Amino acid sequence: MERTATGPATAASPPLPDGSAASVPVIADLLDGMPRQRDAPAPAPRLTAPAPAVPLRFPFPRLWRLLPTPVGTPFTFAYAALLALTSVVAAVADPTVVQALYQASSTDVAHLVRSPAVVLLASALWIAGGVLSPFALAFVLVLTALERRIGGARAACVFLAGHVLATLATEVPVGLAVLAGHLPATSLHRLDYGISFGVAACIGAVSGLLRPWLGLPLLALTAAELVSDLVAFEDPMTNWGHLIALTIGVASRPLVRRWAQASR
Repeated sequence: MERTATGPATAASPPLPDGSAASVPVIADLLDGMPRQRDAPAPAPRLTAPAPAVPLRFPFPRLWRLLPTPVGTPFTFAYAALLALTSVVAAVADPTVVQALYQASSTDVAHLVRSPAVVLLASALWIAGGVLSPFALAFVLVLTALERRIGGARAACVFLAGHVLATLATEVPVGLAVLAGHLPATSLHRLDYGISFGVAACIGAVSGLLRPWLGLPLLALTAAELVSDLVAFEDPMTNWGHLIALTIGVASRPLVRRWAQASR
């Protein structure tokens, strides 16, 4: 038999000893629903935890990774600061003093024979053309990208490999040509300094770590620019050095990829 409910049940009042039930207070209303105390205090309000603070976000967070930082890319940051300092010196110092500094830092044949280690390092402290040179901007962007992927020490190795090997590849033939009588003795003191060889090597290396839609155009545009400079024949030894350094960077890709995998 299905049970139905049409309303709250009314409890019968207990009979009085004299038989009258009308004077008994009706207590059914007190039993409607769950029993509770009439004078129970209201429940205390629940305390809610404060909302966590929203961290500040830059509108373009990935763009900041293109620039060197003291923590993320210490080698590039420190090197860029040193280059900025030497560029200021070159801009404000007496031109005669600046020329003497360039000459003392030159990786020409005469200096390479006397003190190769000193001039190879000293020549990398100057930016040919100053901070407005295209290689200055390329230095910051390319070395930052390379250091973030393989670390500062390994990025320094790639840079130095391009700087040192390309310098030797261009200056040693000059020395041999002078010994053979094909070039005058003044070629032994040819002024040669700057960071461009190291930057070109880093471009060749980092282009293999970037996505193809970015790495291939970067390598192609750089190679095309260097070839056009060589065709112009304004400074063929330096232009050959740039192409050699770029080739050194491309040849280092297998090693650089292994370094990138180990750094993850």
